[in-house]
Amino acid sequence: MKLIIQIPCFNEEETLPVTIRDIPRKIPGISEIELLIIDDGSSDNTIKTAKRLGVNHIVSFPKNRGLAEAFKAGIDACLKLGADIIVNTDADNQYKGSDIPKLIAPIVNGNYEMVIGDRKTDTIDHFSPVKKFFQRFGSGVVRKLSKTDVPDTTSGFRAYSREAALKLNVVSEFTYTLETIIQAGHKKIAVGHVEIGTNGKLRESRLFKGMFSYIQRSAKTIIRIYTMYRPMRVFMTSGLISASIGTLIGIRFLFFYFGGSGGGHIQSLILAAVLLIVGFQLGTLGLIADLISSNRKLLEDVLFRVKKLELNEHSNNTKEVIQKVKNNKIS
Repeated sequence: MKLIIQIPCFNEEETLPVTIRDIPRKIPGISEIELLIIDDGSSDNTIKTAKRLGVNHIVSFPKNRGLAEAFKAGIDACLKLGADIIVNTDADNQYKGSDIPKLIAPIVNGNYEMVIGDRKTDTIDHFSPVKKFFQRFGSGVVRKLSKTDVPDTTSGFRAYSREAALKLNVVSEFTYTLETIIQAGHKKIAVGHVEIGTNGKLRESRLFKGMFSYIQRSAKTIIRIYTMYRPMRVFMTSGLISASIGTLIGIRFLFFYFGGSGGGHIQSLILAAVLLIVGFQLGTLGLIADLISSNRKLLEDVLFRVKKLELNEHSNNTKEVIQKVKNNKIS
């Protein structure tokens, strides 16, 4: 069984050596362990450092594209390199490499297809009380929407089986952490979690400028992804709320109208009509969005099959090249 550990990097010349030194080179049940770096347009010597440290594979972007794009490129490269299990970790040494065997064990044993490391964020000293609160609140929202029991949904220390990695399609340009959990939950991928340790902070986070910026962008991601998978519920609920309020206001107008003072409440009639129309339109949009969602599911199934065919062909071509090289050496 082949394990590839991918590490997205952006100007990680100083922290990368610490991260790589902490990664185990032998794990029970794993025959091959390789490292893959995704250099996200670094302006320092990240690539040179990675080569010096003996990293097996390097994917390099000429310009910074963001964490989500780096993650997607890493997953794609790992699959083409024949990974049976993919571990994603951060280059700032936030996560302990010694926990990788614990992280992948449920996948090796066949219990889960996707495993997320639980940092126990309430115990992390350098997390402020406000950050701890929003971590708990945000994780609770994602658990409910994804129907999973992952306690630390923003953890970037996670493992994927080959099959799970093939099924995930990241569309966010911000971060993959929340999106992949919601996707996995709705695609019936078996998601588990294990408790992990964390190291001391080596640098400040570069993913967002501040806590409220992160909350805002995360909220947008959650709403967008959930709407993709449950459009009928989102639009129908919104439509029913609008129509219900409109109906109540309309009943209020009728009460005054039959009481002989309806002329002074024309605004209520107009507002009720607008809300009822909006409610009807939202319900109609829900039906249309549900049809689009059904087509998207079919397209995702086709994409999954195409990926498998492409990777099988790539694997066969690689085997043919290796065999030719061996034959030439023998002759």
